[in-house]
Parts: sequence; structure tokens; C-alpha cells
Amino acid sequence: ILFNCVNFENFSFAIEICEDLWVPNPPSTSHALAGATVIANLSASDETTGKDIYRTGLVSGQSARTLSAYIYADAGEGESTTDLVFAGHNIIAENGNILSQSKRFENQTIYADIDLDRLAAERAKMTTFIPDEELSYEEVEVELEPIDFEVERVIDNAPFVPSNTNEREKRCEEILSIQTMGLKKRLEHTNCKNAVIGISGGLDSTLALLVTVRAFDALNIDRSNIIAVTMPGFGTTDRTYNNAIDLMKSLGVTIKEISIKDACVQHMKDIEHDEAVKDITYENTQARERTQILFDMANKHNCLLVGTGDLSELAMGWCTYNGDHMSMYGVNASVPKTLVRYLVDYVAKISDEKTKAILLDVLDTPVSPELLPPDSDGKIAQKTEDNIGPYELHDFFLYNFVRFGFEKDKLRRLAIKAFDGVYDSATIEKWLGVFMKRFFISQFKRSCIPDSPKVGSVSLSPRGDWRMPS
Repeated sequence: ILFNCVNFENFSFAIEICEDLWVPNPPSTSHALAGATVIANLSASDETTGKDIYRTGLVSGQSARTLSAYIYADAGEGESTTDLVFAGHNIIAENGNILSQSKRFENQTIYADIDLDRLAAERAKMTTFIPDEELSYEEVEVELEPIDFEVERVIDNAPFVPSNTNEREKRCEEILSIQTMGLKKRLEHTNCKNAVIGISGGLDSTLALLVTVRAFDALNIDRSNIIAVTMPGFGTTDRTYNNAIDLMKSLGVTIKEISIKDACVQHMKDIEHDEAVKDITYENTQARERTQILFDMANKHNCLLVGTGDLSELAMGWCTYNGDHMSMYGVNASVPKTLVRYLVDYVAKISDEKTKAILLDVLDTPVSPELLPPDSDGKIAQKTEDNIGPYELHDFFLYNFVRFGFEKDKLRRLAIKAFDGVYDSATIEKWLGVFMKRFFISQFKRSCIPDSPKVGSVSLSPRGDWRMPS
């Protein structure tokens, strides 16, 4: 029997009994394929040593396989029979995650908030989840009275970054390995022994250089075959320039310095642009000049040009079309900005003291494309987050929008709860509007991005996870 709730979207539930969960093909599999998003199990599972671990794994695993919420209600203490003891081990799981479970032998009642939109979104994009409309089910319509309640579910305000230090460091090592192996394979496949990469002294190019060094080490190719190019422009500060040079020296790569100022001045004269007008033409002239240098250096020295742009920049369109947007292989393209910081910090912790000091200063530098002149004190005047908003908000919107397809109103409500005490609702509303606008107008940039290694569940590759009309 399939119970369809007529006044709650995506809420259909079905029931299986006790050992149904233990069989090779549980009825809940058919329930889910028939449309049930919530499975309830009324169970009398007796307690033996270690059985709780196995039971929890079954509930978690079945909720993951069926992309459902699984509610398991067990017989409790005091319901014992002749040879058995029951512990009241109640469990609520959602798509493989245990949301709540009771302490055994205490007969606790447990609660959890289930996100039906999230389950529906997962099913919509999971190509192996194919609803079976030929299953024979009696469908019963039910109606539940809506109630007002405070959502107790913890909304993670940094969904890309594990909060647990050990788990985060494990994740960082895993991502660095994926990036490294992707670049290593591309270098092997093209029989390329050299790489060129632009280094600004900022976070993204720092991470890309660290990955490139790891790939060359894995291939036993001398690091001097990496040509790292710093290209000072109108907005380059002493701090970022010195960090770029110091990092390249510390890592033992080949250093090239090419100023773009004269070339940009000449180009602006050629297109009759007043260099005193510091508009988008002024900025993009520099980004495209740098990209031209890198591509031509790659041709000259038979190199693979390694791209540095990250996932957050692609989402927001915060890159110059056919400028820093383009490369031969982009190692950071599925790494969000909030995670880039932790990856660089992780490498700093396992590096020698000299490299560590440089990386920590890079981490402490404001995020900026440095395309506008520094202020009167020689410090960065153009700060990215002043223009497009905080990356921690945009990465939150990005994860929940792309991963689960949540609409704007739900993104707003989730963000208000997740960032309570950090940003007020007006600030969240403002930057959510900026995110939605920039995300949708920037697809043309994502439609032609270079190959890059996928590292997580959110990717904007036009060849894989994200197909969207420009």
C-alpha cells in the first residue's frame, strides 16, 4: 500500500515490517520505486551484542539505496519475551545519513526533520533510480494537518568544508590527490614534460602551483620543468608580488617575470581606450594579456598550461571570458573558494617552515584580481567580496542550489537559519539576489571551460554534471 499525502508535495510513505529489512531484496526497494519517499519499519528486533551496529548500517544503507527517509521503530525495554530482550533502538535516516537515533534500553522517543525536496532532487538526477510504474500498489490518499514548528535540523553553513578537523584534513588530502592524479594523467597522456602556470600570489594560483608540483613529483620530473610566470600589472601590490616570488623559490620551480604594463598601455592605445578610465575594458585588457602570454609561453616551451580558476568563480562568472577563464587543464575548477583556503592551509601545516610562512601570508591576503591600482598605502584596493559578496554565502547558495535544486525562497530560509548571528536577513537577501543573477547570466562562460578533475558532488562541467542553456 502506498500512502500519498495530498497536501504535502513529495510526501508518499509505505511500510515494511521488521525482518523485511534483512532480506536480500527488501520490500522497501519496491516501495521507493513505486514513489514512496518515506519508509516506516515497525520492528521487534531483539538485542544481542554488537547487533546495534549492524542494524544501524542496514537502515543507513537502505535509505541510501532507495534515496528515501527510513524511520525504524523498535520494540522497547519491558517488552521482553522468554528468551529475548528488546532495547528500543529507534533510528531515523535520510539518504544514508543518520538524523537521529535513541539510546538503547531507555525507551526514548526521537524526532528529526526530513527534507522531502532534497530527496526528490536526488532522485531526479540519479540516473540509476528509475521509478517502476508497473508495480501493483493500492494507493491511499491521506491528508495531514500542517503545524507550525521550529526546524531543529542543523543547517551546515559551510557544506563544502567538514567541521571536524581530522575529517577535514582527510578530505583535503583526498582532494589534493584527485587534483594531482588528474593533472598527472593529462601530462602522461600528452607525453608532456613541462608545464606553465601564472602565479599572482593569491589563493587560487598558489593551490594550482602546489598541485602541479605534486604531479611532477609523482612523475619523477624535475620541478624546474615547471615554468611559473609572475606578471605584474597596474594593481599588483608588493605583498602579492613578494609572496609569488618567494613561493616559487621555495618550491624550486623555474621563475619568469613578465610585466604586462607596457603591453596593456599599447593595446589600449590601439583600441582607442583612455587608460585613465578604469572600467571593465581596463580590467579585462590585463586578464587577457596575461592569458596570451601564458598560452604563447606554453607554445614556445612545449608546455601544458595549467589553469587556476576555482568553482566559485565559475558559478559567479567572476572571470574574464577568454582571459583567466581559459587554460589547457584547470586543476581547481571543481574546488569552491571556501575549500581552497583549507587546502592551502593543510599544505602549509605539512610543509617546511619557510614555505609554511609564505602560505600563511597568502591565506591572510584579501581575495582580489588586482586589476585596479593599489590605494595610497600600497595595499589592495579591489577586494572581490566587496563587489560580489561573501564567498561563504555564495558557496552555501551554490551547494544547495546545484546539488539539490532548491528554489530561491528555500535558499533564503536555509541561509537565515545557517548564518544566524552572522548575517541578517536583509544582507542574505541582497547577496542571494546577486548570486542568482550572476549564476544565470554566466553560463556562456561555463559552456566552454577546459577539462578539469571532478573532486566533489558539485561540478559545473558542461560535459558532465551541469548542462544548461547559455
